[in-house]
Amino acid sequence: MPLTRRDFARRSALTGAGVALAGTAGVLATTDGALASQEVTGAGHGGRPDGPGYGPLVPDPEGILALPAGFTYKIITYSGKTKLDSGEFTPSNHDGTATFEGPRGTTLLVNNHEMDGPRADYDHPVPLAEGLVYDPAAAGGCTVVEVRRGGEVAEWVGIAGTSTNCAGGRTSWGTWLTCEENSDKAGENGMTKDHGYVFEVDPYDRRANRGPKPLKFFGRFDHEAVVVDPKTGYAYLTEDDSKPNGLFFRWVPPHGFKHGRGRFGKLADDAGTLQAPKCFDSGGKFVDDLSRATKIGTVYGVDWVDVPERDAQQTAIRKQFKDGEITRARKLEGMWWADGGAYIVSSYARAESPGQPHDGQVWFYHPRRRTLTLKVLLGVNPDPSVDGAFDGPDNITVSPYGGLILAEDGEGVSHLFGATDSGRTYPIARNDLNVGTEEEPEFSEFAGVVFSPDGRTLYANIQDPGILVAITGPWKRNSRP
Repeated sequence: MPLTRRDFARRSALTGAGVALAGTAGVLATTDGALASQEVTGAGHGGRPDGPGYGPLVPDPEGILALPAGFTYKIITYSGKTKLDSGEFTPSNHDGTATFEGPRGTTLLVNNHEMDGPRADYDHPVPLAEGLVYDPAAAGGCTVVEVRRGGEVAEWVGIAGTSTNCAGGRTSWGTWLTCEENSDKAGENGMTKDHGYVFEVDPYDRRANRGPKPLKFFGRFDHEAVVVDPKTGYAYLTEDDSKPNGLFFRWVPPHGFKHGRGRFGKLADDAGTLQAPKCFDSGGKFVDDLSRATKIGTVYGVDWVDVPERDAQQTAIRKQFKDGEITRARKLEGMWWADGGAYIVSSYARAESPGQPHDGQVWFYHPRRRTLTLKVLLGVNPDPSVDGAFDGPDNITVSPYGGLILAEDGEGVSHLFGATDSGRTYPIARNDLNVGTEEEPEFSEFAGVVFSPDGRTLYANIQDPGILVAITGPWKRNSRP
């Protein structure tokens, strides 16, 4: 049964504040330049005595990763330097990542490699491992990394011949859903097959990855991330696209379907129902774009509208809806399932969005209440070249020590940063590796931020040139100050 505008308005009137906020990450605000309500404040970036986090970042003498005092990092893979077990170099363009508890005390990671276009455009594309190739013309894919006790590392191909593997999502049954953020069709940009799909990668069983099959029931579009509700099996997906702005999707599995290892691959291309959101405020007014929200704690009710043609052979899904039919957002990026719902990132909004410009939002979708609640709102960063303020969040994870951890994909200086339950932000790492020039420095985005299964190690990627690092140190619970 849909949550009607009248129902939502009546519920909001009864509660006085819409719907109670959910999630252990609490109501998160930001610091400098934040567009936050007066009731929610933030201060400091960890360098001040009263700030949260771990203190100021210490420049790295190796020129790679600045960390707080007491923290260290180790390079796990480095494109063009470390090698796969086949003898070929680690691919470049590291992006989304998930961790899994491996055998005999090891940690397994599945690491996306975000490369679009033909393989000839890259020095180190994902190798075309026999039996693991979808489209031999495409450069992207995933590798599986095994970090062993004693520090030894092994790496092999999980899937190859896919395009622009950006983010994705970890499933409760121990696999990785890798997302193509590219919807080239066969014959475009040298591709021999259609792209814009989700694929499942099993880090435990190489044989299960043979003969890669696109999960077409999730739709064909510029996928960013996906999460699966472990209780209902509903999947939620983000689209990073514009002209018009992209969409947040819900996939409803077919009646009686039971999730598990290998079961997605047995579904028909049109299995289940793919839907897009239609949001409305507490007064019942339709909301056309999530950039309309200007206060932390904003709550929107959500109805779901069926996608007309999910494989988008003639018209992109986001263009199949008329104005007033669905709710859009700019740069829908990473997602993380926690606290009974999905944390969803909108990286920024500018002139292409009808609402107020911002440099990042994090929403929480509560599936039982069918609500979206604004948890984080970053004001426009006045000078991204100066270390301090944060902008352009992308990949996201929920920390076992409280709050959220976000990877910056903005302008200028690039960070990993945290946000506490009370709304204060703080730096965790800064990318000190200049891939530009001294006159025009350039610092690649962070991606793939995720903790190890035991919570002791924070893994993250520097996309260019492609470095996976493991960060360890005196982690602590960042409680409400």
